[in-house]
Amino acid sequence: MQQLIWHLSNLRGASGFEYRINREVARLMKPFCDSVERDALGSVIGCKKCGRENAPKIMIEAHMDEIGLMVSGITEEGFVTFTDIGGVDQRILPSLEVTIHGKMDVSGVISAACAEEGKSFKKEYMAIDTGLDPETVRALVTVGDSITLPQSVGQLGKKQLSAKTMDDRASVAALIGAMKKLRGEKLSCDVYAVAAVQEEVGCRGGKTTSFGIAPDIAIAVDVTHGITPDNSKNAFRTGGGAVISVGPNIHPKLAKRLIETAKDNGIKYQIEAEGGDTGTDAWEMQVSGAGSASALLSIPLKYMHTPVETLAVSDVKAVADLLAEFIKGTEGDTEWLSL
Repeated sequence: MQQLIWHLSNLRGASGFEYRINREVARLMKPFCDSVERDALGSVIGCKKCGRENAPKIMIEAHMDEIGLMVSGITEEGFVTFTDIGGVDQRILPSLEVTIHGKMDVSGVISAACAEEGKSFKKEYMAIDTGLDPETVRALVTVGDSITLPQSVGQLGKKQLSAKTMDDRASVAALIGAMKKLRGEKLSCDVYAVAAVQEEVGCRGGKTTSFGIAPDIAIAVDVTHGITPDNSKNAFRTGGGAVISVGPNIHPKLAKRLIETAKDNGIKYQIEAEGGDTGTDAWEMQVSGAGSASALLSIPLKYMHTPVETLAVSDVKAVADLLAEFIKGTEGDTEWLSL
């Protein structure tokens, strides 16, 4: 699992640029599915059929896009200006190493020309210095090229990993891990494993794939805040297991079944109360088409939306185990979901 997480994290595909990575995600998913396809937006959809007519459909989903930047211009001196893709915290940008994905990958560092006294730098005051002369920059870089953040150190201690894009490639790893555990199992439902696009800019892939699949049950997998020095009240312990959400975005009987499955199989779990919008694809999946019984499983993640996102590998394994055990225990009907 650790190698899979690290491999997925190393891929570079900002929201809207997932075509750079979706073939590799499809390749990793293929051994555990009957079929794998990519849809019009670039989401990867793997399917494992149970062989029964009119079998219930379970969709397990994680987004594969990452936050990043995009080239907005090139100055006369050859510095590259940029705008955000997704929720980038501008406080982390000064002095950051980045990669511009132009005609070839170009390395650069973000410099801050000036700032209002006593205030954090804004992207309007920043530019990327590639060290190249202006003519070379213009030959390699074009307005609209994507820019990704640097990779981090990898392993921290014996149990945690620190890397870019754990949000949400670690969840993609959990999906693949779950599908691997289901290989050879006789199921009573059809399973769709989805690596969706453009969650960071509006939960778009989760919406379109759930509309196309029309699942009876839709389980989103994402990250939630892990406990950090500045946040212990609204966060969860890394190493504490899968986080199961409850609230109006979540079907109550589905959440109850997930909790029971975790207990019955000795899978560590925590519970998160979500009073409204979960901020994940589960929000869109719940009401897509005629609607689905939706759930959200999360992985505690420290330092979200930075290049040093940190998690415990055991939590990713817990989510994969919980997905697999839930699917194996699902009956051939959905009457138990009736409210």
